[in-house]
Amino acid sequence: MSELKNNMFDHTILKPDADINAVKKICDEALKYGFASVCVNQYRTKYVAERLKGSDVKTCTVIGFPLGAVSTKVKVFETEEAVKDGADEIDMVINIGALKDGNYDYVRDDISAVKKACGDNILKVIIETCFLNDEEKVKACELAVEAGADFVKTSTGFGTGGAVESDVKLMKETVAGKALVKASGGIRDNKKAAAMAEAGADRLGTSATVDIVNNN
Repeated sequence: MSELKNNMFDHTILKPDADINAVKKICDEALKYGFASVCVNQYRTKYVAERLKGSDVKTCTVIGFPLGAVSTKVKVFETEEAVKDGADEIDMVINIGALKDGNYDYVRDDISAVKKACGDNILKVIIETCFLNDEEKVKACELAVEAGADFVKTSTGFGTGGAVESDVKLMKETVAGKALVKASGGIRDNKKAAAMAEAGADRLGTSATVDIVNNN
């Protein structure tokens, strides 16, 4: 059984109605428990980066979120602004429609452009598995690797489903050590988190992080 470690978790707050007090609480919890990052919407990036300054906890910002359907230029601009504001890690959503169209060059170039805008920062590519069949999941992971992504990620948490073990295993096999895997969406307790780690997830994204690490 894979051991869950606190530094595997992206402590996440992406609800549109999250106020500054909620964001502060998430940051303070991340600092207390030593989580990998705090993951927020772009508007909160500067605040979170300042709050976490001097710690090992990274600032993670979502891009093209949650649909992935904006233009590449918009994603690049969002990424550049997030990095300026202190983001260490970028979680971008692929253009799911373009993948469904078989427009693989567009999907690859979209990811590559965001990776370029990231510079030396970490890029995680959300493929939103709930909308894809297995063939499409494999293709999305292959394109992400070709584009230089550091991670492939299961879900936004805003789709019709979240992380499942079979998807994590498939993604892990597909990237074959050329990228890491992040599981997110619906990870609400220790049992589910442990199952995702056992399936091959290197990072876990959840808003229930404190409960999970306290074995709830």
